[in-house]
Order: sequence, then structure tokens, then C-alpha cells
Amino acid sequence: MNTRTVTAALACLAAVALAGCEPAATAQRPATPPSSPAAADTALPRTDGKPDDESDDKPVERATVANFVGMGLQSAQDKAQADGFHLLTSHDSAGRGRMQAFDRNWKVCTQNHRPGKDIPVDSKFDFGAVKLEESCPSKEERDPAAADGTMPDFLGKSVKVARGALDPSTSITVTDASEDRMVLMESNWKICTQAPKAGTKLNGQPVEFAAVKFDESCP
Repeated sequence: MNTRTVTAALACLAAVALAGCEPAATAQRPATPPSSPAAADTALPRTDGKPDDESDDKPVERATVANFVGMGLQSAQDKAQADGFHLLTSHDSAGRGRMQAFDRNWKVCTQNHRPGKDIPVDSKFDFGAVKLEESCPSKEERDPAAADGTMPDFLGKSVKVARGALDPSTSITVTDASEDRMVLMESNWKICTQAPKAGTKLNGQPVEFAAVKFDESCP
């Protein structure tokens, strides 16, 4: 073998060796995202204000309704609260729109839940009452419906509830039907006459009432 042949062979071997040391070209792979906890293992906080361990289907507390009719209004309210009922309100059973400012001066005539009935303790209680010296009406007196464009029948109703049923912008004049007294406590006065009469279309005209006290007769 001559020198030229040996040189060529060595050059060939060198080329092969260099090629074997080169790293093979590979396609770049996307970086593996950091592992995240499974959704089932992620504890999200409650947004309803309840503790995490409190169930939404907690049984509703219930109590039996007592018979409050005939009791003083204050005593009835105290007993209702002792039984677990705290949503309490009251109204004038005589339909005069009076406020029960001093509950001890009123007695219960009606209640909106039947005695002996088992109801949730968050139920609303409404007592119908009259003053201690008055008799409960044989029928609950309801306030007149709000005027819806026509004049309601206010005869025998208190001036206070009549005023409440009319539009607040209505000009109302109230006079004493029998004497020349000032009508101050409107819940103590009942209407004897009205103008315009019931059924008249209302278009902003002034309203006039003549009234007497509830213990008096209309002239």
C-alpha cells in the first residue's frame, strides 16, 4: 500500500469518527407545564357565609302556634318570641289605621296563623288588635283599596285610612260634620260625606270629607 492510499484511508476514518460524535438533530418539544392539583382536590371557599362544614339542607326549625286571641298584645308578643317566633307585626282590627304605640294598651282579636298549627319559626306573625276598652269587631275591618283612578267609597272609614288610599298629591279638606271642631287625630274620625262621590273618575281634583268622631253618629 503506498503512502497516498494510507493517507486517504486515514482521512476517511477521521470523517466517520467526527460524524459519529455529532448529536443527532431532534425536534424541540414544548416545555412540560408544571403539574397542577386535580380539580377534585381543590377546596374552594363558600360564598354563602356559612361554615364549610354546614349543610345547605339543614332542617328548618318549627314550632306550634299558640292561641293568642284575647291576650294583651304585649303578652302575646312576648309569648310568641319565647316560642321561637320573632317576625312580629300588628294592625288595627277596627280598620282605623291606628298605630299600636303602647302594646300594653291593646288586646289581640285575630292572628294570621291557626292555633295548633306547626309552622317554621321564621314565619311572619300578624296580630289584629283593638284597644283594651273596645270590643273586637265581629268582622275584621280592612283598609280601603288604594284609589286606582276612581274615587273609593270612604263612608264610615277613618279619615286617616282614606288619606292613605289617595294619591299623596291630592288636596284634601276635612271638616267636622256636626260641630266646628278641629280634626286633629284623623284615625279617631269617621267619614260621613265625601266629594267627589264613590266611582267618580279622579283627575287631580280636590277631595272634601265631613266627619265625626267614631263614638258619634253622622248627622
